[in-house]
This record gives sequence, structure tokens and C-alpha cells, in this order.
Amino acid sequence: MLGSLRAELAGRAVGLGGLRQRAVLAALLIARGRMISAERITSQVWEGSPPSSPTTLHAYISQLRRALEPERPPGAPARLLVREGTGYALRTDPSAVDAERFADLAVAGRRALDGGRPGPAAELLTEALELWRGPAYADFDGAGFAFTEAARLEDLRAAAYEDRLAATIDLGRHAAAVGELEALVTEQPLRERGWELLVLALYRSGRQADAVAALRTVRQRLADELGIDLGLALRDLESAVLAQDPRLDPPPARSAATVGVHVGDATPAATRPRTAPVAPARRPAAAPVGNLPFALSSLVGRTGDIAAVDRLLAEYRLVTLTGPGGVGKTRLALETARSRTDSADGPWLVELAGLTSPELLAATIGAAVGIPGASSAGDLAAVLAGRRLLLVLDNCEHLLDEVTTLTGLLLSRCGGLRVLSTSREALGVEGEAVYEVRPLDPAGDGTELFRKRAAAVLPAWSPDSDDLDRIPGLCAGLDGIPLAIELAAAQCRMLSIGQIADALENRFDVLVDGPLDLPARHRALESTITWSHRLLEPGERRLFHRLSVFAAGFDLDAAAAVGGQTPVLPPLSALVRKSLVGVEPGTAPRRYRLLETLRQYALRELDPDDLAQTQQRHRAWVLAQAESAERRLHGPQAAELLGRLTREQPEFRAAFASALAAGDGDYALRLGGALYWFWYRMGHIAEGLSWMSRAFAAAPHAEPAVRGRARLAVSGLSYLAGKPAQAYEAVVLAEQEAREADDLMLEASARVYQTHFGVLAGIPVDAPALARSAVDLARRAGEDWLVAEALMVQGMLARVLGDLPTAATVLAEAVATADSCGHDWAAGSSAWAAMKTACDRGDGRRALEIAAGILDALDRHQDVTSRLVLIHTAAHALVLTGQADQAAVLMGGVEAVGRRVGFSPELMDPLDGPREAAAVREALPQDTYERLVAQGRELSLAELTTLLVGLLKIR
Repeated sequence: MLGSLRAELAGRAVGLGGLRQRAVLAALLIARGRMISAERITSQVWEGSPPSSPTTLHAYISQLRRALEPERPPGAPARLLVREGTGYALRTDPSAVDAERFADLAVAGRRALDGGRPGPAAELLTEALELWRGPAYADFDGAGFAFTEAARLEDLRAAAYEDRLAATIDLGRHAAAVGELEALVTEQPLRERGWELLVLALYRSGRQADAVAALRTVRQRLADELGIDLGLALRDLESAVLAQDPRLDPPPARSAATVGVHVGDATPAATRPRTAPVAPARRPAAAPVGNLPFALSSLVGRTGDIAAVDRLLAEYRLVTLTGPGGVGKTRLALETARSRTDSADGPWLVELAGLTSPELLAATIGAAVGIPGASSAGDLAAVLAGRRLLLVLDNCEHLLDEVTTLTGLLLSRCGGLRVLSTSREALGVEGEAVYEVRPLDPAGDGTELFRKRAAAVLPAWSPDSDDLDRIPGLCAGLDGIPLAIELAAAQCRMLSIGQIADALENRFDVLVDGPLDLPARHRALESTITWSHRLLEPGERRLFHRLSVFAAGFDLDAAAAVGGQTPVLPPLSALVRKSLVGVEPGTAPRRYRLLETLRQYALRELDPDDLAQTQQRHRAWVLAQAESAERRLHGPQAAELLGRLTREQPEFRAAFASALAAGDGDYALRLGGALYWFWYRMGHIAEGLSWMSRAFAAAPHAEPAVRGRARLAVSGLSYLAGKPAQAYEAVVLAEQEAREADDLMLEASARVYQTHFGVLAGIPVDAPALARSAVDLARRAGEDWLVAEALMVQGMLARVLGDLPTAATVLAEAVATADSCGHDWAAGSSAWAAMKTACDRGDGRRALEIAAGILDALDRHQDVTSRLVLIHTAAHALVLTGQADQAAVLMGGVEAVGRRVGFSPELMDPLDGPREAAAVREALPQDTYERLVAQGRELSLAELTTLLVGLLKIR
């Protein structure tokens, strides 16, 4: 998979047939053991071509079986490429697939690096990277079915390569890393981490001047390509390099086994040194004094922005303020210009918004600065060459080429000239510094701005407590854009705060009637955006509209998949430069976002047919992301994947909504089945159940395999919701549908939890026999993570039946099996059951020792429900060790946090949860218990965890 698709048996290459036949195998490999229906394989492999007949696919499958299992007797059932229900599944050992082995090695290498062990990290990462033979799925470049998986692997490859170079630097081999890093940043100039490593390696090699030059180069590249400044890490590193911070010095020589300093820890957050401004010359008595208008209203906030722009103007002769319309670029430029004292004349404001004839640009600037006879760039330069002044060019975006050319010429010929420009994209002049003007903090300066402007139009207005509570949310809904906030405040003459907030869905009809002395484009929010929209090229405008289907942020691959344009980088870069798409700071790979106001405008302008097609592409991309992650959520990559899925949750919600609106209940069931484990781990119980209820209602005749996976989600989430009877009913149906679909993996997954849910619900079942059969079925399915979960349930059952020795033995096997495949959750849950077994024996100290080990694993995840049940059981163990006071505080915190996320350990665990709670309650006098529980209710989940960690350390 890491190159052209290739298979080997006993070290010899296997013939896999032609491109279409290899594509069938690739689709099955991407599914990672899951069954894919024959219809779906056909639609993927023959995408864009007339569909093949079922006979053709069957022939390909038969040939692949003969190639992959040449010793299988005729007529014997296939063990590797198996038939399941309406489709096929490839039962491979993950360690036999290069992509899986690479991902596991990369994760292990990153953990070693983060743990201060650069030697082992370098070995693991080198081994991982040596598995690559070319681009991932190189045979299928451009094929839709392989696009998401190939992009994921390539991103992991880039990160692993950077990690390996970081380990090389940590080992003291700085000079050796420089050459590779220079090649890396040439190949991938927009990945900032490569530049960070290069700068650090150069600095530690004694090449400080080259390190500074590298920083200068990346700053220019980011500005040219994306219109953005350096990320926070690079800015901090730049400050440290310029200050020659001793913490950047190479650490003492050490062996590969000694602890290393990760490069991320070697860049202290320092303040960029400011170059002293040029001393102002004495102003001649008759010199002009500038033309800045007086402010008509008070400035709210922006103190930090003014200082930052002032520092840039001291160092750079051209500074451009960028940002979306209405964000306050002009006001910031004027306030900064007023504060400066280094111009012998001026500052001079040149308003370009009303200029539509580019040939009059030089004359317009000349008239503004008191040179009415200047009609060309040469005339201007001849006069300004002897003057020291600050020129403020406002609203340059519609004359960008002309302003760029003229500004470059003036700066090259007028040494005393500095230019502060405002534009929705950078000018692109050499030596330009770009400062992105951000929206106001809605809860801080945004709220203050609203209150001041509302008071100006309604002097008698005195907001009540409800108004004060709603204003921050109103400002957040307006994205913190000052123009939008001011227009909303002006509506206080006619509407209440609540009415304004409720009208935001139709914001362009409400946010109108700005002051008449403002330019027409600033009297209504829609006019401000339309000004930018008119300046877009057709391809840019089309992509801008289509990106509006994203509910939140997106990366370059997502934009390509959903935008439906190839290549997507040029129009996306243009939208970033023109301030219609924002870049999320500090993200790698870069993520982008439309402000909600811009998103609503773009969505409204999208043609209905184009909207339907774009939403369909969005749903396809979302499902591919969810299914790709779901196949790996039970292994060592779980923590990273859960974080990624949390980030993409707004897109999942948007996909559910658009699918159900389009009547595509089958899609909603498939997406819910893929997201089940994410919902389970992150505690999204009510949300998952709600989507599944609507999906089943919309797809009463879905395929059995689709229904079964969705039913498994309903079962697990119902269990977390404290409804074991519903959980048992759903898991029984899931097994029936799995058998109907001939889906062994689904059948085994359902069987594993029938025992547990049945016992909790009080259903009369032969629990020991059912648990044993679940373990056998899980082993037949061939997934170690599922075997670990089956053993976990079997161990839990043995404990409930009072067989503590068997419980301890089986749970230990479950932990070992889970550890062997990196399934942290199963290891932790099995250990949690072992905690309960220790409590059954009255050994609270042993239970707390086990809790400490579970907490170490949970630190890698943001699993809310697992953390709450652990704390709940730990409270019982604390009672057994004589620490009932602290146990009561923990119980109060678990109750409060659980209520916020819709989860109760006592309802989820009806056998032990009430008994644990009663043990704590009965260990203290009632008034003492209630007082301590009330204290715990004030704690967050993070504070509860910190409290438990402290208790585990002192026991």
C-alpha cells in the first residue's frame, strides 16, 4: 500500500492481475477487515465508468483468492478473502499490512520522542519510513475510493519524517539534520514544523545567520502563498534566535538512551525585539501637517493591535492590514497613524474605495498629500524623495495590481517614506509585513462595543440582567466583527436584544441603516461583503460558495474533495489572500474557516442544484473520514483519532442534517454506525441516540449489515444512558441482522455485549455459556481488540457470579491481549473491573494502585465516561482506606459532571454503582456528607482528576 500495491508470500511477489483487479484488493484493504457490499466495491472501482456485471467482480475475487491462498484446496472455504452477506471482507493480520505497521511504528516513535527517548524514537521512526516504496496507493492516484486513505497516510508520513529529524536533533546530530531539513522545506514549504526544525538545527550547528535567513524565507513564503504571518511556534523560535537565548544551545552530549529535549520545548515564548525608530527630523515651519480625520466615536479595545502594528512600522517600511470586510482595518490604521511621531509631515490618508479608474491612482495620492500637479508615479517619487512621511492607503483590494506597482516604486525611490495600507489581501511588495486584523473577543471588547454604541443611539437604555447575559452570545453570533456589532447596536432603537439575537438567521435584512456619513458599503453588512465578492474571479467565487457547506474548519484535502475543483490550492489561496477565508493559527496541516457571517452569505448565493451536489460531496467526504477513523479506534492510534473526530464533529452534524433533509436515511445509519465508538468514548450519548432514532425512522428498509452496525451503536449508547433493557434488546437485534448479512465481525461484536447487557437488565440468560461463545466468536473474527473486549466481559461476569479467582485470571488475560494490540480502552476497562474485584476483597489500597495505572492511560484520551466511572469506583476504594471525606468530594463532582454530559455511573452500572455510592454515603454523618458533596459539585472534570491524582500519590 505504501507505493504500488504489492503482495508477497514467503518473500516472493504475488501476481495481483490488472489495475481493476488490484483496485478491488485496495478497496478491501482500505476497509480494514470490514465487509464491503459488492455494489459498493463496484461503484468505487468503476467510478466514472459504466458499471461492471457481478460476474466480473466475482471473477476478480476468485483470481485474488487463488493468488493470496495458493495452497487452499479446491472447494475449501477461503480464510483470507471471505464472502460475508452481500459483500466481501479481507481478513489480514494488521502486522502483515505495511500501512498498519507503519502507523503503529510512527505512533510508538512519537511517544518515545515525547517521552524524552530520542534514540529509540529515531530507530522506530526510521523503521517506519523504510516501509515506504513510493506514494501511498500509487496505482490509484486520483481514484475517489483511495483519496482519503492515501492523504491520511501521506500526512502521517510527513509527520513521522519530521519526528525522525527531531529525534536526530535531540541526539545532538544537528549538522547531519540540516541537509535533509533543507530538502524537506523545499519540497513542503508550507509545513511550519519543518522550518522550526531547520532553524533549530542551523542555530545549534553554529550557523545563527543562516537560521535568521531561514526565518526570513519562511515568513516571505507564507505571506506570498497564504497571506499570513508565521505561526506562534515559529515566532517564539525567531525571538529566541534573535535574543540568542541560552535555552536554544545544544544539550550536553549524550547517548541514544539518555533523555532528550524535544524541539517543541526549546523555543521559549519571548517577545520580538523592537528596532529603534528613526529619530524624527525637525519639521520646517511651512510643512504640511497631515490630513487624518478626527475620530467621531471612541475606540473600544485594539490597544494590543495598535502596539503590534506600531512595532511593525518601526521595522518595516510597508505594513498591510488584512482581514474581512467590517473587521476594523481602517479604524486600526487611523489610530495607529495618529499615535506615531516619526513623520516630519503627515500622516496622510488616501481613501481609494471610491476610485474606479486605475490610471488616476498617482494623481489621487498626489492630491491627498498636497502635490496636486503629480499625475504619474515618477512625479510623485520626485517630490516625496526628500520628505519623511507616513502614507495610509485605505481599501486597496480593488486596485491591487496598480497599488502594488506604485507602492513598490515609491518605496524604492523615497527613503523617508513608510506606507500603512489596508486591503482584504496583501499587496505582495518585497519587504511587506502583513498584519491580520482579527475580530473582537465577543465576551470582552465585542460586548463593550455593543453597549457603548447602543447607549449612543438610546441614551436612556439601561440593560437588565437578561440583556447583559445575551449580549456576549449575540456578539459571538456576529463573529466579533465590529461593523456587524455596531449595526446590530443601532437596531436597539427599534428592537430588543432578544429580538436582534433571534433575527441573526436573517442578519442581512436586519444589519442595515448605518450612519449616513459612512461609505455606502459600510451602511449594511451585506454591502460590505458584496464589495469583496465582486472582486473574485469566477473559479474563486464558485469555491467560496461551495465551502459554505462546511460547518466549521476544513483542511486542503477536504476543500478539494468537497469543492469539486482541481487544483484547489490556487483559488483557496486567493480566498485567503482576499480575507474571505481565514487560516486557523497554529494548525498543521493548515486548517481554514469561513466566519459565520461570510458562510451565510456564500450559502445564500449558492445555486440550489450546486448546493445539493456540494452537500452530497460533503457527505461522501464526511463518511470516508468517519469510516477511516472507525477502523482504527480500537488500536494505538485511538487518542489521535478521537481528537481528530472531535475537531470534525460540526461536519458530522451537518452531514446528518443534510442527509435526513434529503431523505437519505441509509447514509445516516452508515454514518452513525461509523461514529458509534467516538460517541461512546467521548460521552455524546444523547446526541448519538437522537441521530440514530431519526435515521432508523428515515430508513426502515436498510440493508441488514447497515442496520446491524447502527443497532450496535444504539445498544452501546443506551447502556451508557442507564437503560440496560433497551441496550439488550438492540444488541440482540444487531446479532440477528449480522447473521442475516453474514457479517462475522458484527455478529461477534454483538454477541460480546449480549451477556453484559442481559445480566445488567436482569434478563434470564445462560451467561457463562454466552460469554464463552462470545470469546470463541471473537477469536474466529480474527481481531485481537475484540477478543480483549470479550475476555473483559467474561471476567466481569465471573466477578458478578462470585468467582473472584477466575475473574482475576481472565481480566489479566484481557489486559494482556488489549495491551498487545494497543487497545487502551479495553485494557483500562478490564483493569477497572479488577479494581472492583479488589474492593470486593476489601483491598482498597490495591484498587487505588490499579486506578493509578488506568489514569496514566486515560491521560492520552479525552474519554469522559471512562474517567467518571473510574473516579466513582475510586471513591469506594478511598472509603476502604479510611478517606471517606475525599471520597464524598469525588462523588459530588462525578454527579455534577455526569449531569452536564447526560451520564450517570449508577444508572450505567446498576449492579455496582448504587453500592459504591451507598458505601461513601454511609461512611459519614449526613450533614458532613452533604457539605462535602456540595464542594465536589463545584469541580470540573479536570479538577476532579487532579484531586484523584493527588490522593493516589499520597496514599
